[in-house]
Amino acid sequence: MSLRIQNTALEVISLLRPLMPRLRRFDSSLANQIARSASSIALNIGEGEHSSGGTRRQRYLSAAGSANETCSALKVALTWGYLQRRDCEVLFQRLDHILAVLWKLTRPA
Repeated sequence: MSLRIQNTALEVISLLRPLMPRLRRFDSSLANQIARSASSIALNIGEGEHSSGGTRRQRYLSAAGSANETCSALKVALTWGYLQRRDCEVLFQRLDHILAVLWKLTRPA
């Protein structure tokens, strides 16, 4: 079984791909950090799917932290003027959705 939110995490990576050359041109360190944090969202969701109990919760919390880091890094890129707001609108929506689902998955039933 695969969580649908995994597809959203992969979509975030797809949406970031065309932005990465521009980010690397301006700030390769920030671009690398965004690539790592976005990848970490998908990887931790995948790991959490096949974990149990507290380990599952911890993987989902790690994925949420990475989603928040990705969002923050994009805001930094916007503030520096490396990206335009229109470049990030859909990304922010997808990241907010990921955070909401992960929040729900990490709360007691």
